[in-house]
Amino acid sequence: MSFELFVQNVFNSMTVGSLYALIAIGYTMVYGILRFINFAHGDVFMVGAYLIFFAEMLVPWPVAALIAIAGASLLGILVDQTAYRPLREAPRISALISAIGVSFLLENLAVVVFTGLPRPAVQPAWMVRPIAVGGLRVLPLTFLVPLVTAALVMGLLYVVYRTRPGLAMRAISRDIETTRMMGVSINRIIALTFGLGSALAAAAGIMWAMRYPQIHPYMGVFPGFKAFIAAVVGGIGSIRGAVLGGLLLGTVEVMAIAFNPTLSGYRDAFAFVLLIVILIFMPTGLLGEKNKDKI
Repeated sequence: MSFELFVQNVFNSMTVGSLYALIAIGYTMVYGILRFINFAHGDVFMVGAYLIFFAEMLVPWPVAALIAIAGASLLGILVDQTAYRPLREAPRISALISAIGVSFLLENLAVVVFTGLPRPAVQPAWMVRPIAVGGLRVLPLTFLVPLVTAALVMGLLYVVYRTRPGLAMRAISRDIETTRMMGVSINRIIALTFGLGSALAAAAGIMWAMRYPQIHPYMGVFPGFKAFIAAVVGGIGSIRGAVLGGLLLGTVEVMAIAFNPTLSGYRDAFAFVLLIVILIFMPTGLLGEKNKDKI
């Protein structure tokens, strides 16, 4: 492998890993507070991609992106309020079953509303105009995705560790009953958590649709599975772990194929192999034992 090709694959791995990281944060935040996996999260990612597709027909792309993120955030809050809030006191398996049901509902509703036919995602012209970097020709999106991811993660960490709602999130992740007795509106903070996680998933869906310019009702299934794996690998319940797991998974996927192209048909299997290896040697994930805070 030439040096230029190696650098190109490093950029690609950073891009894919950043997208996994954004989705994985939503999984890890909900788990950190409620201790269950929101399996509908990957479908919120899909809805974000559809929202920008239709919004862009009416308004400029930056405004459409904001509308898509806001719409997906509201959807995440709606899912929490209708499907999960009534089950707060129920066994966790009930919420898990509800999450699977919401996932199937969103996917099939998307098939009915949007049809099952793939739609071409619109890419802004400046994002598909290659930039010459030494001997490489790199799309601006390759740089944009990691930068946007870094900005969003830093903003989220500020909210979680420097604001009162963030303090409430961390308190709920430790002891929800004691936090309730101290006067914190538990349901409001949980709704905020769903809203933030869904907003990040929508941002990932928008950038995913620009990198792979095709959207369809089931586009969130495999990215959702892989992001969940990234969250577990990094240490589910840890935001930093979710980011680390996403970047690691993206690197393993891209680099394994770069060094041995004959393995391209097994790309999806690498995520599960990585999960098994990590769980065998580090059952709590890479940062699971190092972080005292659960989110």
